[in-house]
This record gives sequence, structure tokens and C-alpha cells, in this order.
Amino acid sequence: MLTTKGLSKTFKSGAEAVRGLDLHVDPGEIVGFLGPNGAGKTTTMRMLTTLLTPTAGSAAVAGHDLLTDPRAVRRRIGYVSQHGALSPFNPVGEELELQAMLYGLPRAEARARSAGLLAALELTGMEALPGDALSGGQRRRFDIAFGLVHEPALLFLDEPTTGLDPQSRAGLWGHVRALREGGTTIFLTTHYLDEADALCDRIVIIDHGRVVAEGSPAELKSGGRTLDEAFLDITGRSLREDTPA
Repeated sequence: MLTTKGLSKTFKSGAEAVRGLDLHVDPGEIVGFLGPNGAGKTTTMRMLTTLLTPTAGSAAVAGHDLLTDPRAVRRRIGYVSQHGALSPFNPVGEELELQAMLYGLPRAEARARSAGLLAALELTGMEALPGDALSGGQRRRFDIAFGLVHEPALLFLDEPTTGLDPQSRAGLWGHVRALREGGTTIFLTTHYLDEADALCDRIVIIDHGRVVAEGSPAELKSGGRTLDEAFLDITGRSLREDTPA
């Protein structure tokens, strides 16, 4: 579903954000992408979602070449950014239907697709509310609905539960698992090691723009370590130091 070879990004300032990244994600996996602040996670995510052009390397995303056919990549992926995209003033149901129509769905199909997503994400009845009237957990579920309305094969989630209370986080985990069970492949970044441990089939750790370790949570915790201890051993830093307040 996702393969990169030597993917790199150097900015005009000379800063090397990503250095020769090799990744693979199989269909149906949930893969967690972890690293300290400044490790290259966001730059990698922005390249894979066509928002930044790589300096070097290659990538195939959801069956299409990232460099030569970015439009086809965009049709096959969903992207939920850390900050979300809901308007604070407009009815969220109307925005979701509009998002579907921007992907070429007729109005009737867009309405039906939106209704199905809202039911699956336990949001039915909230269509007429503006974004500002929703709780944090409800906003994140609407953000995910926006990323799924065109039925992407691969969903990118950037810090999906940052700022949520424990109950909302647990509820969102259940929805993410349900997406995987429905056939969606998921590539996510997170600052929460318990989240990565609970959700991910595989974890990739990046530091200084390079992959420094990867494996299942159980493999990374070998020798009786916790995932926090494994991360500290690998990167020399605790991810908890970078966790947003």
C-alpha cells in the first residue's frame, strides 16, 4: 500500500529534514510512525500526502507514483491533519456533503455516503451543528469522516487524539480499529506510546530524518522493556518529553 526508497527532503535553508527514508506498509495494517520532535515525522507525512515535493528518492502510495501522478495519489488517500479542518460556524453535515461532492460524488450519493459515515462514527443527529458546538472528541470524529468520505484505500492520521480526554481517546481507538477491520490501511503519527502499543500492528521509529528501528510493539518491547523504555534506548530521549501539554 505504501513503499518509499531513499525518500529525502532538504529545505532551501539547507536543513535536511528527511534523509533516505525506506518505508513499507502492507494492505490492512495500522502502522505507527514515532519520533521525537524535529525527527522528520511531519515532513514525511506532508511528502506522502503530496503537500511537499521530495528532494530525492521515490515512493508509491496506494498504487500510484508520488512524483509522476500526485493527483491519482490524492484520489486514493485520506488525510486527517493534527489541527483539523472544520469551520467553527458552518453546519458540519453540509461541509461533509460538500467534501464528498468535491471528490466528484453526485449530491444524492454524497448525502448517503455522509449519513453512513456519521452513523458509523456515532455522529448521527449532529449534522446541523456548527463546528464550535462540538466537543473535542466529536470534532476529531468529524475530521476522520472528512478523510473517509471518498472511501480511500489508505488513511493518514496525524496525532489523531492529541488533546482528547481518556474516554474520548478510547472511543476513537475503537473507531480506528473498526476502520482497519473494514479494510482501510492506516498510517498514523502519535505522541502517546500507549496509543501506539494499543493500536499498531507495526511501529516505525524515526530520528534525525532516518528510520532507526521498526517492528511490532511486542518486538520493540523484547527483554521485558516497556515501549517507553525501548524508545528511550533507541533514540536517547523519552517521547514523554515531547508530549503536548
